[in-house]
This record gives sequence, C-alpha cells and structure tokens, in this order.
Amino acid sequence: MNIFDKFLIEIKILVKKNKNSLKINELNDFKNIVVENPPIEFDYHLSTNICLILGKLNQINPKILAEEVKNLLLKEIKSFKEVEVAGPGFLNIKLSNETIRSLLFDILKRKKSYGSSGQNKSFNVEFVSANPTGPMHVGHCRGAIYGDVLSNLLKFNGNKVVKEYYINDYGNQINNFTKSVFLRMREIKFNEKFVNTKDLYPGDYIIDIAKKIILENVKINYENYEESFDILSKESLKHSMNLIKSDLLKLGIHHDHFFSERELVNQNLVQKAVDLLTKRKFVEEGYLNPPKGEETKNWKKIKRLVFKSSIYGDDTDRALQKNDGSWTYFANDVAYHLDKVSRKFDNLVNILGADHTGYIKRITAAVSALSENKTKLDCRVCQLVKLYKNGKPFKMSKRSGDFISASELLNEVDKDSIRFMMLNRSNDVELDFDFDKVLEKSKDNPVFYVQYCYARINSLFNSLKLNLNDPIENNNNNFKLNDYETKIIRKIFNWPKIVDASVKKYEPHRIPFYLYELATLFHSYWSRGNEKDEYKFIIKGKPNNLNTLIVIQLLATV
Repeated sequence: MNIFDKFLIEIKILVKKNKNSLKINELNDFKNIVVENPPIEFDYHLSTNICLILGKLNQINPKILAEEVKNLLLKEIKSFKEVEVAGPGFLNIKLSNETIRSLLFDILKRKKSYGSSGQNKSFNVEFVSANPTGPMHVGHCRGAIYGDVLSNLLKFNGNKVVKEYYINDYGNQINNFTKSVFLRMREIKFNEKFVNTKDLYPGDYIIDIAKKIILENVKINYENYEESFDILSKESLKHSMNLIKSDLLKLGIHHDHFFSERELVNQNLVQKAVDLLTKRKFVEEGYLNPPKGEETKNWKKIKRLVFKSSIYGDDTDRALQKNDGSWTYFANDVAYHLDKVSRKFDNLVNILGADHTGYIKRITAAVSALSENKTKLDCRVCQLVKLYKNGKPFKMSKRSGDFISASELLNEVDKDSIRFMMLNRSNDVELDFDFDKVLEKSKDNPVFYVQYCYARINSLFNSLKLNLNDPIENNNNNFKLNDYETKIIRKIFNWPKIVDASVKKYEPHRIPFYLYELATLFHSYWSRGNEKDEYKFIIKGKPNNLNTLIVIQLLATV
C-alpha cells in the first residue's frame, strides 16, 4: 500500500469530476502530477503539484486554482483535516487523526509485505560470475551483495527472480589454472620446485586444491599433463567453485542456477547463435579496423565473422572469431545470452565489474538482435572497493596471491556489516571500506546505528513483557501523535516509494540511506525521553502511551 498513490487517485477523480467548475479544459491525463512527502520543515503528511501543472496547462494562475481545489478537497475528502496553499501553488495536506490511525493499523496487518507493489514480472539476474580460478576477492563481494539485494528487492516486489552465476570454465585461463594445480601436485609429490611464470596462479589456495585432489586419490598421470588435463581440470574447477560457493554462503548469498561456459561450447550453442544472427542479417564476413591505441603495423587484416553491433548503437562492429578462426569470448557470451533469451524472461540484468564498462554496448546490442528487441538487458557496473585499516590501505596477504580474498574480509567483519556497508554508496562510484568505522559503536557507523535502533525497540518491548509481533489493542479514539511520532510516521509512509525507486532504478543503496534516517528519528525521540517525562516510553513499568508503542512497532516492522 502506497498512501501517496492512494490519495493521488482520489484527488484526480475529484478534480476530473469538478473540472467545469474549476474552469479546467485540458487534463493531459494528469501527466507529471504527483502526491509526495513534503519537505521535513512542513508539518504536513502530503504535498501535490496538481495546481501548478494544471494551472500552467490551462493558463490559470496556479495559486488561484490552488485555493479553489483546496476548498474542494476539504469539502469532499473526509480524510483531509487541513490543506494549505504553499509557494507558487503547491497544496500541503494534513490527514485526520482517524485516517492516520486507520492507515497505521492497515500497515500492521500487512506486516512484512508492507512496501511491496506486486509487479509480477520475471527477471534473470546474473551476478558475481567470477573466473573459477580461485577464491572470491573483495571486488567480487560488492557485485555479489549488490546483485543479491537487488534480486531480493525484486522478489519482495512480487517478481519471479532467478539468481544466476555464469561459470567461465573454458579458455586459456582454465588451462593455466589447471597447469598451476598440476605443478603444485608435482611439488607435493616429488618435491619439484614450483616455478612461477606470468600465466600461472601463485596463491597458496592452489596448494590446498592440489592437496585435496591428492587426498581423494584421483587418478592422475603425473608424467603426462595433456593426458591428465580433462580429469584434473574437472577436479580443480570443482574445488575452486566450492571455495567460491562457500564464500558466497558466508555472505548470505545463494544462487538458483549455475551455467557452465564449457557446456555451452560442448553443445555447439555458439554456432546456433551465429546461424540465427546470420539469418537475420546481423552477422557477415568482413574486416575490422585495428583497436584504438594499437599500432596499424601490428594489426593483421583478416576476414572473419563480424557481428554488426553498430546497428544498435555500439561504437564499432565486433569480431566473433579470432585470427585462428576459433570463437572469441564475445561469441561465447552471445551464445549464453541466446540461452537466456530462450528462457523467456521479461528482463535480464547483468551485474558487472569495474573493468567491464566497455563491454555493455556490445552485449546489449546482441540481446536486442537475438530477441528482436523483445527482451530488455540492463547492465550495472560495480566500481572498485578500497579497504582501509588504522587509517592506511589494507594490504593483501601472500596466501591469496595478488588480491584480498572475501575470506580475509569476513575474518575482519561480520557478514551483515559487510552487506550494509557495500550498499552504503551507489554502485557506480568507488567505495572506501574502513574497518575501524565499521567496527565502531557510534552514530558514525551506520550499521551499528541502525542495528542499535532495532535492539532498543526489542529491549523496550521486553521490558513491558510484550511480543513485538503481537497487535496492540488501543480503543482510545483520541489518536493524537506528538512531533517525534509524526516525523517517524511520515518517514514510514515513504517506505513503499523507497522500495519502488530502489527496484525500478536498480538502486538498492537507497535502502541503507533510508534506514539510517529512520533510525536517527527514533534515537532522537529516545534521547528526548531522557529530558522530559512526556516523551518517555515507559513510566513506572507501564507504557506512557499506547499510540507510541504502535508507532514504534511499525518502525520495527520496516
């Protein structure tokens, strides 16, 4: 339930019904007319721009129109206790006490579904998709949490969501990874020194994987790497993915579907995708210009299959084949997205790392071509995370190789704090993650401040021997709220709009910002009770005001 939409509908119906007496000729389907929360300095519950929009549209002075609409609203809508004309023609509206009481109890009946709008669409959200050549690092954590929370918000709003992980288990990086494990196994078995080269993976986690494979008595020909490659690659990937899945679970993340790139290749899906695009005139044999920044003398002009992504706004067309005729990484990705399109999702969402910004146009073009513009792909990039401890950059460990692993982060900070702080800035800007601040018990630590709010509420209800989830009976008709409670209620009324904006704009960072502001209102109220008895929640072991408990119960629900 969104009270702003509810009263917007009532206002529209009333204005349309009385448009002749208001001398309104053009309504323009009430386009751009909204009802929203007025600025905090105004002591009202609602504000609408209807007179500004319709006044300009019909060449009527908005303030004169506002006075007439004000009288109409007070006469016809019983829920409105007071209406004020503000500024150039805004209408600020105060709800009656009985209306507020009714709204609050309606929200409490809905409990945890409050804020959900019921979109009922299907989404495929692909996130993390880290190369399975080692454990997750901090950069993956941000995208993982962003993707997981966005998926949860989409589900909360009534959508069907598949959380998907694309396993890049094909190509040179897998060959190098498998060889690294093989050489570590020889090091363990034959005391043969592991000689690190630029293509190999040096992290100690490779030693752990090698030890596990040896302990499981997997039959490996230690004298012939090529002969052992298939089984060793399979086993190495299994243990590497177990590491990644373990880290994800520690972060509270569970994927519904894991899609293997190797299976995609084995099933010849790339050729099927290319054939489809060729049939639709989006793929043809041709030549590409050298990449920007690459010297022309080093560029081989070779005829190959090219996807005409520039048709859909990409900077240039894209190669589907390498110089040797094998498929490019992009070709495999096109095939993967054909599979997604074939699964008939309403929306596809890809959460990408900071180094994939330049990839968005080409893959968006591919989805448009594959689906004939019927499936929408949204790509969201999560920028880098910088870790700080004791005021200095947090250094990587030798164990991981050349990155800070998710496990290292989880050893320092609990998962809830990590999830909250990773969302505390918009995904498209870099994030500074300060261990000292996250562990601090003060207002400067938003995680603590929000959790402390909920802890205080539970403490309050425990002191009164009340269950926080049980309804509070209050038959007192005088449902009057003080200034602090009114501010909290106005904030709670805004929750559905925050959820809606977070979902539609793919901006889950709005949630922690909102919760911090809501918690601030509660803590201010709590502190005021230490100064004046009229603001105390409990007096002599009993509730000072049952209305207060209802407001706080609502706050806890949100």
